[in-house]
Amino acid sequence: MDQIQEHRERMAQVQERLRHKFGAPTWHVELPAVDELVCTILSQNTNDINRDKAFQALKERYPDWESVRDAKPAELQYVIRIAGLANQKGPNIQAALRDITEERGEIDLDWLKEKGPEEARDWLVSLRGVGPKTAAIVMVFSLGMPAFPVDTHIYRVTGRIGLRPADLDITKTHAYMEQIADPKDFGSLHLNLIDLGRAVCQARKPKCQVCPIREVCQYDNKTE
Repeated sequence: MDQIQEHRERMAQVQERLRHKFGAPTWHVELPAVDELVCTILSQNTNDINRDKAFQALKERYPDWESVRDAKPAELQYVIRIAGLANQKGPNIQAALRDITEERGEIDLDWLKEKGPEEARDWLVSLRGVGPKTAAIVMVFSLGMPAFPVDTHIYRVTGRIGLRPADLDITKTHAYMEQIADPKDFGSLHLNLIDLGRAVCQARKPKCQVCPIREVCQYDNKTE
């Protein structure tokens, strides 16, 4: 059995066990693609609570995305400050909104649904501050396109479980996960693996004794 097939079979077992443990998860709120893009940029290097507070503050302060695009940079950074790194996130958001406007004449991303997944991904990652994870989140949760977002939790967990080559970097893990998981499960599996990483397979002290996938995990240092 080749490695990819082995990982596919283990992935199917993991998916079933996680579904039994955590259920069928739902995304925070289904947002239009531009909203999801901005929200995901805000989420970088912060927690969900602060992300949501910053996004809500932004929506309350500005009536539309054109107003965000054209806002004074210092003002926008102040509005979203609770998300942290506002001096990076503010300019990235405004640059992305300008690029979308230049491409389409309006601030909308639904036109990407007419593109293939790779073309849509390539266009999204061309935006300032948008990497493979942010692009994949917009694709799978707002555009209905097959993409598998990989964050630090998922990268750690997939390495421990044995769902990817040990030396595969986080960027290439996005594409690898898309090879071994069922496209219809990309969104739910992404969320359940994050839940596993946060609640059980933690970075410093994994709770292997209560892990729902212990029997199919290849982690060498399982705690008793």
